[in-house]
Amino acid sequence: MGNIVAIVGRPNVGKSTFFNRLIERREAIVNDESGVTRDRLYGHCFWNGKTFSVVDTGGYVENSSDVFEREISKQVLIAIEEADAVMFMVDVDMGLTDLDVAVADILRSSKKPVFLVVNKVDSNRKIVNSYEFYNLGLGELYCISAITGAGTGELLDAVVKALPDKPNDEELDLPRITIVGRPNVGKSSLTNVLIGEERNIVTNVAGTTRDSINTRYNKYGYDFMLVDTAGVRRKSKVSEDLEFYSVMRSIRAIENSDVCLLMIDAEQGWESQDQNILNLIRKNKKGIVILVNKWDLIEKDSNTLKEYREFIQDRIAPFNDIPILFISALTKQRISDVLSTAMQVYENRIQRIPTGKLNEVMLDAIESFPPPATKGKYIKIKYVTQLPTPTPVFAFFANLPQYIKEPYNRYLENKLRENFNLTGVPIVLVFRDK
Repeated sequence: MGNIVAIVGRPNVGKSTFFNRLIERREAIVNDESGVTRDRLYGHCFWNGKTFSVVDTGGYVENSSDVFEREISKQVLIAIEEADAVMFMVDVDMGLTDLDVAVADILRSSKKPVFLVVNKVDSNRKIVNSYEFYNLGLGELYCISAITGAGTGELLDAVVKALPDKPNDEELDLPRITIVGRPNVGKSSLTNVLIGEERNIVTNVAGTTRDSINTRYNKYGYDFMLVDTAGVRRKSKVSEDLEFYSVMRSIRAIENSDVCLLMIDAEQGWESQDQNILNLIRKNKKGIVILVNKWDLIEKDSNTLKEYREFIQDRIAPFNDIPILFISALTKQRISDVLSTAMQVYENRIQRIPTGKLNEVMLDAIESFPPPATKGKYIKIKYVTQLPTPTPVFAFFANLPQYIKEPYNRYLENKLRENFNLTGVPIVLVFRDK
């Protein structure tokens, strides 16, 4: 089970720079214009043998002159509710502001570990200046420089120490199927349809995460854990439609699943937030089934379904080898297909393809369309094998692996998908020196 740490604070204190340092990835998200895919505000940090997810709230508040306190407050409330620890960042150069005080007021009442991070401290004089932040009443200060990395080690030591140990789930050997999606697309309705009838043969297991309910589903020949991320607790103080909230809540559910049922609303269509959640699932290499719910409300002619499917496939390209089911949780239309498809994707994800079969098929495909020569050098791929990883990773051994480019990578992936059942499963290709 993963922990989530959120970075909060007002705009321009250096949250995104610090986030990039934590996840050891330099993406130019510091000056992004609004509307860029939000999944880039989420990543993994590894420290002292512990991995946790980091969420940068920076990009969710538009940086305008009327820095709206209300929006920042909302995010802080969500971070407190969804994260296991909160890093509250302030700026030593700007000094203590009213907005910092407002955020601190919310954080002080939190039961979660809060770390007050004073950024841009790169001299002894600035260490002295940082002392005014003790007035916020949040305990110890962690003085850092997000740009140089100074002080981050001490901060991370403290954060990792404070993260709760997640309990082991006694049902871990069962497949975990999770329903994810934006608020109000019908996730709870689907859960209720699936488990609602014969309640007596369904056993509830105490939620291993605070924000999802795990239910053992054991009927019609299926046996798996169904994880419902929807409507477990009403958010009284938080507006349900916040994109940040959806992403925060999806992260934990996705990381802890084998197959994700990504549910969208047929009337609203495929929106940017659906794309963000899909990107999170792909980034975490989980199985995917897309469910278009409320299909009973759509006026149809003979081409409607085909056109809608093509519309979604166009949006999710280049990885369109994903099952798309058109369902209605209300009328129970195609509900049985949901389970059979999800379990098929699970099987696709855990399958082991024999090395002999893999070489027979793929070396043939490589011979009929070899990698293009680079700098006058011919690339020869001699051997392919599936690595012993939880999700499908295929290693191709070649004389010049560094010269194999993205288009050829895609050709090989398409050949794998044509010949082996990998529908709904993100796969990874690695090229190694023979």
